[in-house]
Amino acid sequence: MRAMVVRAAGDPSVLGIEDVPEPTPQPGHALVRVAYAGVNFADVVMRLGETRTPLPLIPGVEGSGEVVEVGDGVAQFRAGDRVSWAPVKGAAAVGSYAEVLNVSEQELLPVPDDVPLETAAAITLQGLTAHYLATEQVVIGPNSTVLVHAAAGGTGSVTVQWLKHLGATVIGTVSTEAKAVVAKEAGADHVILYTEQDVVAGVARITNGKGVHYIVDGVTGPRFRQNFALAADRARICVFGRAGGPPEPFSPLELLEKSITVAGAIMTNFLRSREEVLRKADDVWCGVRDGWLVPRVHAVLPLEQAAAAHRQLEGRESTGKLVLHVT
Repeated sequence: MRAMVVRAAGDPSVLGIEDVPEPTPQPGHALVRVAYAGVNFADVVMRLGETRTPLPLIPGVEGSGEVVEVGDGVAQFRAGDRVSWAPVKGAAAVGSYAEVLNVSEQELLPVPDDVPLETAAAITLQGLTAHYLATEQVVIGPNSTVLVHAAAGGTGSVTVQWLKHLGATVIGTVSTEAKAVVAKEAGADHVILYTEQDVVAGVARITNGKGVHYIVDGVTGPRFRQNFALAADRARICVFGRAGGPPEPFSPLELLEKSITVAGAIMTNFLRSREEVLRKADDVWCGVRDGWLVPRVHAVLPLEQAAAAHRQLEGRESTGKLVLHVT
């Protein structure tokens, strides 16, 4: 079978297509023919050698496809089932950039017949991430003002949609006019181009100097401490990624004046049981069906162009989700 393999850590050029042996079903796993693989920063971090995932590796933690065969002990799935997957607590299938993959039963999600597999690959991880960002950090309602960094990205645009569904006023930060259009299409009430505008002054103007109640930050990087100036009293800042690099250091004493909370969050800690996984996935599928949750797909590229997808993602060139068409 064909797979995209990383044999040595490095830039996107280390991604190379190879013929590798096809796996056989493992106990508690289903063998899935991969139709689409979602491209995520987790893949980039693995490619750079910044995780404990050993090399060589086949990247990809998210995808969609059809069950080919099930291993011993699998009760919820059978051959022919349409499925998607993303990491859950205690399990993370790595290798979605391949034509066939073993996925543990606890990670697999049944994809409804009316949801295309391309859509499933584009919304599973980001939808489940947006779920905990919008519903399990603070209570969101019509009186909430939320700032979403990188509001035109795959996760950012989906999170904006979920926050708007709950009634919040959403401010998005983006780097270009084109991304501002995407953020507004996702529902952002206000968009600030941080490359051209003073974000602190913009938020102060929008909120009449009060600041925002909640900040969603998957970027961090060298401007992380700017969040403290954007926050209202007793605001919460949720850090769920580092697309802009490691956050600049700060002292806990900087949080005292406004009683700010800085929280770290990773999706697997919000997917701790099979019941929780299925319930939240059903919320995602319902949002897609009802039309208020629409994944924006920046591009669907063939597997052979995985390096190009990584370059776009790392270069912050994409507006929405990047997806690889595998088979």
